[in-house]
Amino acid sequence: MLAVAAPSSFAISLVEAYEAAVKNDPVYRSAQHENEAAQQFAVLGRSNLLPSIAATYAPSRNRADVTNTGVGGGATDHRRYSALSANLQLRQPLYHPEGMARYRQGVAQTKGSDAQFAGRSQELIVRLASAYTFAKYAEDQLALAVAQRDALSEQRRTNQRLFLRGEGTRTDVVETQARLDLAVAQVLEANDNVRNARDALSAIVGQDVSQLDALTDDFRVKQLVPGEFADWRGIALSTNPEIQARRHAVDVAQEEANRHRAGHLPRLDLVASAGRNDSESITTFNQKANIRSVGVQLNVPLYSGGAVSAAVAQAESNAEKAKADLDVATNEVLIELRKQFDLTASSVARLDAARAALDSATLLVEATRRSVAGGQRINLDVLQAQQQLFDARRTLAQARYNHLLSLLRLRFAAGVLQMSDLVEMASYFKPVRAGG
Repeated sequence: MLAVAAPSSFAISLVEAYEAAVKNDPVYRSAQHENEAAQQFAVLGRSNLLPSIAATYAPSRNRADVTNTGVGGGATDHRRYSALSANLQLRQPLYHPEGMARYRQGVAQTKGSDAQFAGRSQELIVRLASAYTFAKYAEDQLALAVAQRDALSEQRRTNQRLFLRGEGTRTDVVETQARLDLAVAQVLEANDNVRNARDALSAIVGQDVSQLDALTDDFRVKQLVPGEFADWRGIALSTNPEIQARRHAVDVAQEEANRHRAGHLPRLDLVASAGRNDSESITTFNQKANIRSVGVQLNVPLYSGGAVSAAVAQAESNAEKAKADLDVATNEVLIELRKQFDLTASSVARLDAARAALDSATLLVEATRRSVAGGQRINLDVLQAQQQLFDARRTLAQARYNHLLSLLRLRFAAGVLQMSDLVEMASYFKPVRAGG
């Protein structure tokens, strides 16, 4: 018979898995670097409003042949000389509509990235918790499959003893053997499911996983707070990262339109410069000049072939698209929020029903066995009762995991999922260590 895969020495709790995922999950690390890069949008936008300083330094070695064509001319002067042109200029925008639009756009881009990263951080909690519970559920199913196989094996031996004593039938033996063969196949499938689920979890935490904490026997459902969907809806509209990111995307698109509109507006700069020229040209040969100037420069656009108007129209259409995308994202979030709220609220009733079904199935197996001994039931009734018992255990385990995940997903949809929520979920698990 195939036994449960023996765990190695490495075990990991839900909180430990999350701490490892923060360091190792490639999806999360990608989001981190993306957000780090996006922080520079605000810096780049602000740079359009700050002074710019440029320096030029151009020494040269010149050769000039100068011929005097005036009265008595004709002589050529061959000159070999060094020249220098150096300049330092400061430019401070005084009125720069395009620069202001770029600044506001950069700030909105950075805020949008921060909102996206907040969403990715919450998504990591959900992905990690889902992978962890899926792996643990697969382990539970393997344990149930093995228990069912062993129970059927024992039932087959009982049938064989009864048949040899003339108290049973060959049909009973064949029926049990058929169920046992199916149970062996289910154990093989369950082993594969455990391996696949652990591999999926290992890909997130960045290390091999062989043993997980188990759900506590004392599984008590806590009251949902707040208890009304309208309250959750208000929270989601104000805090959901996806909605916030889309709102910032609208701001970015609107500032893009403002940036293009600035193509019709003048720009005024304060310009200060200091320079030194030494034999800069042939007309200033053997002349040195130190020049300092302070003034303003006004640039007024007149006509650009219609490019500015076209760019404004294009940007305005993109802004309307961003608004529509915001509405789409808002609707999707609220639909998911309603779904998870209903699942969380109804999961309490499903848990109660699953517990009741398990209690009934347990009593049914005992009663059926007594009825078989009394001649009122047959072997097939025992097999069916046992199958009902294992199905009830499987349903209860799934209902417990689904309840915990629906709580996390509800808070994720609302945009308020935190590490403390994962810690609270971890309190439903108890450590199971090798040899413990």
